[in-house]
Amino acid sequence: MTAAQAASETLSAQQQAIVPIGAFAAAGDIGKLNAALNQGLDAGLTVGDIKEILVQLYAYAGFPRSLNALGALMKVLDSRKQRGIRDAPGREPSHATPKGDALLAAGTANQTKLAGAPVKGPLFEFAPAIDEYLKTHLFGDIFERDNLDWQSRELATVSMLSALPGAESQLQSHFGISLNTGLSAGQLRQLIRVLDDRVDAGFARRASEALDRQLASRSGGK
Repeated sequence: MTAAQAASETLSAQQQAIVPIGAFAAAGDIGKLNAALNQGLDAGLTVGDIKEILVQLYAYAGFPRSLNALGALMKVLDSRKQRGIRDAPGREPSHATPKGDALLAAGTANQTKLAGAPVKGPLFEFAPAIDEYLKTHLFGDIFERDNLDWQSRELATVSMLSALPGAESQLQSHFGISLNTGLSAGQLRQLIRVLDDRVDAGFARRASEALDRQLASRSGGK
């Protein structure tokens, strides 16, 4: 295996640090989240990176978990500041988020690119409001913010969904989206190992089963 091939199978330290942050935040385990936040900052995640992850959390686990996690981050940052640690603030989005019809167009384009095809079906015909919210808000307002790359957002999303019983179909779908962002199956296997080693064996098992189903569907079940 060449160095380039090995790199394609490996998550960076910063990418690995996203996994416990996303999972513990979605699970509402603030005690363990505090440790994961410190580890993430020590690994080189910026304050802005983590804020983006925890804001995005509300789309998957609700406002209460997102707000509680952001509050925990504030306390962690204050504690680190008192100890003389200066964490990199990160960057702001490079452009303003579109509005109105332009936001719908941008979100639809982002969703289609990430999913690999236009997203439609009976569920969205039954409840067109949720289709619009997904396109304009999740894939528009959130995914248009380019201060956190799509691979990082998907690593966070998969980690969050692994912590949510009953979200297995969404977890499988987001493994597919993760592959569409350029993450390799090897990198996603490493994400699962991080879940197993640093978070929860049950979360890891849920993620492993979902990834297996996604990979099987891509290979035609062979």
